[in-house]
Amino acid sequence: APGKPYRLIDHTADLGILVFGDTGKALYENAARAMFELITDSPLGVKISEEVRIEGKDRPDLMVNWLRELLYFWTGKERLVAAVEIRTLSETGLFAVVGTDPFDPGRHQIRNELKAVTYHQIRVDRTDDGWESQVIFDV
Repeated sequence: APGKPYRLIDHTADLGILVFGDTGKALYENAARAMFELITDSPLGVKISEEVRIEGKDRPDLMVNWLRELLYFWTGKERLVAAVEIRTLSETGLFAVVGTDPFDPGRHQIRNELKAVTYHQIRVDRTDDGWESQVIFDV
């Protein structure tokens, strides 16, 4: 606009990951790890462990629901996910043990505030080498 000493530029408010796994379980575990490494690269320790059951109508839906549940540990409970172990996995469900570390500003530096896990361009595919998934986050 004339007279203003600035102009707006478009900013993409999302961040994407491409995740790989030798097995389906490894894929979902690696996606969790990737998401929390986006949030913080500070060392994390498991202070609280709990069991989590997730359902989805198919593998991509399951991936979104899984990551949304894990993101809620952070956004809703101020706990960072330090470790995940998927015990059982099917096309429509998983059972996992999740280890979290309560947020401590003295120990943890936040790199990216992920607001949401989206369905935008979500995919979970079988490949020659195992599994691959693409996930886009709102930031």
